[in-house]
Amino acid sequence: MVNTIHWTETNTSRSARWHSESAAPPPVRVIGADDRMNAATAHRLACEGTALLWRGDFPGARQLLRAMGRRVDRKPPRPGENPADSFHQYRRARGHRARVLGRLLVLLEDDHRLDLRRAPDVRRACAEAYGPPSGPMAVSLTELLGVIGAHQWRAKGVEVPALGARVHPHYGVFSPVRGEYVDLVAQAPLPAPAPGRRTAFDLGTGTGVLAAVLARRGIDRVVATDSGPRALACARDNVRRLGLTGRVDVVGPALFPDGRADLVVCNPPWLPARPTSALEQGVYDPGGGMLRDVLDGLADRLAPGGEGWLILSDLAERLGLRTRGELLTRIEAAGLRVLDRTDIRPRHPRARDTADPLHAARAGEVTSLWRLTGDGRFRMLTP
Repeated sequence: MVNTIHWTETNTSRSARWHSESAAPPPVRVIGADDRMNAATAHRLACEGTALLWRGDFPGARQLLRAMGRRVDRKPPRPGENPADSFHQYRRARGHRARVLGRLLVLLEDDHRLDLRRAPDVRRACAEAYGPPSGPMAVSLTELLGVIGAHQWRAKGVEVPALGARVHPHYGVFSPVRGEYVDLVAQAPLPAPAPGRRTAFDLGTGTGVLAAVLARRGIDRVVATDSGPRALACARDNVRRLGLTGRVDVVGPALFPDGRADLVVCNPPWLPARPTSALEQGVYDPGGGMLRDVLDGLADRLAPGGEGWLILSDLAERLGLRTRGELLTRIEAAGLRVLDRTDIRPRHPRARDTADPLHAARAGEVTSLWRLTGDGRFRMLTP
């Protein structure tokens, strides 16, 4: 059944298909709104659950959205009793903010055109995110702005010093703007060469950036996997752009490809929590499921003398969502042992943002590359 929204405009009942990347249900009550509506009224209606279908000019919609955001932010999340409680309070506050601001809607016409005064041409950006148009479609303005921003990032690309080239993220695929994990993979010592061609697996490849780094480092064949169709398309696009189609195969949807590899690399989502959008799947891993599946399957996928590289932030540990002991126990239970660990400090601006409710944890965050082997002998690194 297709979700639809319904509203009345100039005494005529209208409807349109509803789309939400965060799987938000279609709003039950929708009213028209334009430049005459002030932020106080819009904020109140949105908090009450009423969606506002914008019919004014596009800059006015963006201005109203910013004003609504300022009103929501007047009530910051309260400090928790411990880091984990603070994190959950923060996530609840962010969820409330997303729901309220997500009730300011726009209508995409049957060709993805935005029929508002002074509106940009969003047709190509929407086609990249949503595919070919299939009739009028209502989306939240916040989502549309994300689509526009993703199109700009896709066109411009993200400079990756380890590659000496740009990687072009697609909509809904986590962008390699945090270069620490890329640097770790670019600098870690490769396993000792085995006879014949060396093979590596890149699990959860996303944009394909780590697969490209491994190929540029001399790995003869890299097999990159992902469970998301957008990520698979994005990785294939970047492999083609970088001239690596003969060295990197992108397959899926899957976690592990067939066979064994001399090197298996994975940069799983770092926080064991539920994502609320496709993009957040690069950050949040419900119950740590992907981390568990990677570790449990790793030993059987390593060639003799092979290594698994697990790139993981300790932010979950600093937030009280997972302990170092739990991670080490999981590694040992999977029949793996730790060869070495290389650490790096984050360089992103949020680590220095003292206004961030999670600043204490972010400021101390360390990202590590764990070199693992599956030879059956265990040695625990001290935390």
